[in-house]
Amino acid sequence: MKFVIQKDRLVQSVQDVMKAVSSRTTIPILTGIKIVATEEGVTLTGSDSDISIESFIPTEENGKEIVEIKQTGSIVLQARFFSEIVKKLPKESVEIEVLGHHMTVIRSGKAEFNLNGLDAEEYPHLPQVEEHNSFRVPTDLLKTMIRQTVFSVSTSETRPILTGVNWKLENRELICIATDSHRLALRKAKIETDTDSSYNVVIPGKSLNELSKILADTSDEIEIVITESQVLFKAENLLFFSRLLDGNYPDTTRLIPAESKTDMVLNTKEFLQAIDRASLLAKEGRNNVVKFSTLEEGIVEVSSNTPEIGKVIEEVQTQEITGEELKISFSAKYMMDALKALEGTEIKISFTGAMRPFLIRTPEDDSILQLILPVRTY
Repeated sequence: MKFVIQKDRLVQSVQDVMKAVSSRTTIPILTGIKIVATEEGVTLTGSDSDISIESFIPTEENGKEIVEIKQTGSIVLQARFFSEIVKKLPKESVEIEVLGHHMTVIRSGKAEFNLNGLDAEEYPHLPQVEEHNSFRVPTDLLKTMIRQTVFSVSTSETRPILTGVNWKLENRELICIATDSHRLALRKAKIETDTDSSYNVVIPGKSLNELSKILADTSDEIEIVITESQVLFKAENLLFFSRLLDGNYPDTTRLIPAESKTDMVLNTKEFLQAIDRASLLAKEGRNNVVKFSTLEEGIVEVSSNTPEIGKVIEEVQTQEITGEELKISFSAKYMMDALKALEGTEIKISFTGAMRPFLIRTPEDDSILQLILPVRTY
């Protein structure tokens, strides 16, 4: 194998596939990046057997030559060393050549590295995904949907299914739900699909986080293919595979209260900053609990009290408030996460009592919803 390639394109592709390479893997060859050169271009692959990423660099694009293939072939190189070398090469073009016994030479300008490679035949094959059922989502919408839900996945392995985001596709609507059993985030959107197929799968939160980092902020569409055990995201010159989580996602519809006893509309930014200030004295330990109570004339009080540190009280003016008086406590972190996920200058919070889950959403918009369970303090 021998080819000459533009350095910046190589660096970009290496950075993308590195997101799937794990240093802690039971399969030693997976600590490497697989490089395959064909007449069409160069393909890089990284995988940790949960996530696999394949990045393709075509020989030319928009009439400009990016790769000059002198000899086709393949090799697996240690990801950690290869990625560092490529970043620090002196010139704009890089020559990579594989000699006997998988010895690989990387040349750029006056610098020359020799790296021991591994046989690419030993590298596990990527899952074969039948592509007869797929749907398309604009990339920027997909990134938004991930951002607005993925922070609510569970980080504890006691219930592995909750470490993923539940994706349901029915009636041409995609619904993403994440919960760690203390809070829940839901986002839905209408999408275009060729078939009226329906899915109900759970995608690991970690995979969605990595996918979101790689995707460019464009309105181009990304194609999504779901099979029994895998999901494939297809962008231009990029394939991103992730395994799906086994098991049934809990039915979250019954968690979401239908009626409320107290409703209020607040300015998102003002309320977020007030919660942030109240949490300053509530940081100790994991109980960063903030108390919240209604006063007269549309004013609510946000307070936090940690006996050994001190206390903070702040009054916030609501834009409108209806229903019963209320005293409730909740995690400041959960509230801040939820507020940051919502878009818009105003938020509506609906309470159904001091010990019942409450809903936070954007007024006049039912496509996004955040739910938080209160903390028992009163």
